Amino acid sequence: MVSQWKLEKRSDSMEKIINLSEVQCDVCSEPKLKAVKSCLVCLSSFCESHLQPHLSAPRLKRHQLMEPVDDLEDRMCPTHDGRSSSTGSAARALSELETSLSQKFNNKKELRRVQTFAVDVTLDPDTAQPWLDLSEDLKQVHHTGVKKKLPDSPQRFDTGRFYFEVQVKGKTMWTLGVAQESVNRKGKITVSPKNGFWTIWLRDKDKYSANAGPPVLLSPLRPPQKVGVFVDYGAGLVSFYDVDSADLLYSFTGCCFREKLFPYFSPLCLKVER
Repeated sequence: MVSQWKLEKRSDSMEKIINLSEVQCDVCSEPKLKAVKSCLVCLSSFCESHLQPHLSAPRLKRHQLMEPVDDLEDRMCPTHDGRSSSTGSAARALSELETSLSQKFNNKKELRRVQTFAVDVTLDPDTAQPWLDLSEDLKQVHHTGVKKKLPDSPQRFDTGRFYFEVQVKGKTMWTLGVAQESVNRKGKITVSPKNGFWTIWLRDKDKYSANAGPPVLLSPLRPPQKVGVFVDYGAGLVSFYDVDSADLLYSFTGCCFREKLFPYFSPLCLKVER
């Protein structure tokens, strides 16, 4: 029994030593989280959450990362360990990090603001293309690959603010946004503001564009799984967000709306049929 107690006590002590030896994140407030990487440029260590700007911000991605250590200054090259040089580099790096973190905070704050204008979207079967299949609750749309025989309808296919979200996870092609009530619904359609469409799309798995006429190439940091669409009718604004990251994907500004707007979806083909 005494021997077992000694072993358990020794094990507990070792665990405490291991925990105490862990490098802590320099950005976290108390309690500090365990650091996963140290930056030789910032001379700081970061937890998984606070490391993200170094993995996404172009300027921070050039910084040299290493396994977390406490003695960062000792790791610097003695030949280039000039105080003015290292201090200046660290100050610039920390400034870039603060700017990146501030931008992410502002993005999330702005997305929360526009989400307060969320509306419950119901799809209109009278405006659905023959290749599309709507769910019974008229909340989901799928590209079936089979053209249905539907009677011809001239309806196929103000003011304020509204917001809605579209799940695009697993899709390799899609188009979404808003369209004016009077848009052409027959034949080949060019989706552009000139023709009453304000949309963005995905083609060939990883090619994102805003259909601004001419198209504007988009470069999201990661493939959006859910896209939020916000319209401010009075301000002439249509904005698209990556809901998960809160990043702004694109904004159409200075739009001239003279009639009702409706959500516009084109799911195209699924990567995996559901």
